[in-house]
Amino acid sequence: MDTTRTRQPWPAAGAACQHSHMAKQLLIVDDDSLMRRSLSATLDQAGYATRTAASAADALHAVHLERPDLVLLDIGLPDMDGLETLRSLRAVAPTLPVIFVTARRRELDEIVGLELGADDYITKPFDMDVLLAHVRAVLRRAAPPETSAQQEPLTVGSLRIDPAGRVVSLDQRTVELAPREFDLLLLLAQHAGRVVNNDDLLAQVWGPEWIGESQTLYVHIRWLREKLEENPAHPQRILTVRGAGYKLVAA
Repeated sequence: MDTTRTRQPWPAAGAACQHSHMAKQLLIVDDDSLMRRSLSATLDQAGYATRTAASAADALHAVHLERPDLVLLDIGLPDMDGLETLRSLRAVAPTLPVIFVTARRRELDEIVGLELGADDYITKPFDMDVLLAHVRAVLRRAAPPETSAQQEPLTVGSLRIDPAGRVVSLDQRTVELAPREFDLLLLLAQHAGRVVNNDDLLAQVWGPEWIGESQTLYVHIRWLREKLEENPAHPQRILTVRGAGYKLVAA
């Protein structure tokens, strides 16, 4: 196993950072040793604590034992496809934030098509400042709400969203959502009955660098409708307001 680590050790298995000043723990999974060293050096310099893994097996072992705060996952691994690796990671840590690192645009299409629930992706080659922006955005979205009021369940008609447990139920039936789908639905629920414009949805769920990526938003809205609407082709709950955005209403 690649054992690159920062000056301080990671917490024990299952341990959570109890103080905000503790560095977030990032796992870098890539079979390219130069890429691992480069990413590790950049993230260490930015104040994160990093460990690297050269294979899916090493990554799964590290996640099982040490539960990092975020994983940077290359798709092209020597022992297991990155998409299968993500499935395995989710089995071990269902809410673990994962950023895909990929070299080919067609792989992004595959990620979207399989709806695996990666929190973000970045394409090689990339500027390190862009990488850091993606990491900050994903960690920010994964952070627990700051106040108890933000954790109170929201009810919109027969739809119930529990921010604290990240659980959604429809007519008292649990609905399984990918992390980004949940964040999108929660934002709409927090503004129930009101239109939230596309750029605000993209900026708050994906990050400001995603403003203008309307296709990404459209795909995730479609996935939500497939899970929450009786007839996704004629939605009654998640409505499109042409030229403005989307709104969630009671149905």
